[in-house]
Amino acid sequence: MTISVGQYLVRRLEEVGAKHVFGVPGDYVLAFYDLLSRSPLTVVGTCSEMSAGFAADAYARLNGIGVVCVTYCVGGLSVLNAVAQAYAEESPLIVIAGSPGMNERAHSPFLHHRVKGFDTQLRVFREVTICAEVLDDATTAPAQINRALSMCSRYKRPVYIELPRDIVNQPARVPARSESEPLKSNPKSLGEAVAEAAAKLRSAKHPVILAGVEMQRFGLQNLLARLVDRTGYPIAATLLGKSVIS
Repeated sequence: MTISVGQYLVRRLEEVGAKHVFGVPGDYVLAFYDLLSRSPLTVVGTCSEMSAGFAADAYARLNGIGVVCVTYCVGGLSVLNAVAQAYAEESPLIVIAGSPGMNERAHSPFLHHRVKGFDTQLRVFREVTICAEVLDDATTAPAQINRALSMCSRYKRPVYIELPRDIVNQPARVPARSESEPLKSNPKSLGEAVAEAAAKLRSAKHPVILAGVEMQRFGLQNLLARLVDRTGYPIAATLLGKSVIS
């Protein structure tokens, strides 16, 4: 089956659980915004890109995934602080940034909003995301999209997807399987880790559980409550993890 790169990205956003997209449209991302406006996703416009980033981050913490969509550099660099916060606090945020088309980069090097080079924004976002992809080839774009979304889900940290405007409507072949294989533990390594932890707990005089925000991000609250019930260990929570146990 063949659909456009932009359509495939919209479909995958729906499949990973996004229902809303926050952002501010700009010329380099208008074609993708057009697809969003005709999709089941609800577009939420904000007064600024930074506002969109913080809103999408908060949404990600409650919904399990958040999406912010902005234009190139003037929008992307504005949203940067929110993305850095999401990385530091392990929030699964998807950043989609429109950018100049691949063809016009070669023929019109003085396009507006470019800061230093056409890869400046990409290099900046590599520092505050777990995965950064530029969809510069329609044939590889679906695999890149899947890799980024998989990394976001696995590590609960932001990912960056840059979408050149002349790639949005290019046809892309849909992979037979879009979702990645479920992660599996190595039984031997898992057994050794559990045995080591159990030995440390048995030898401890006053064991205490300090629960962090990871309990919420990875959906482990019920297991945490069971551990407290079974062991009777006293428990405290970090500031970020203050809601992980009743």
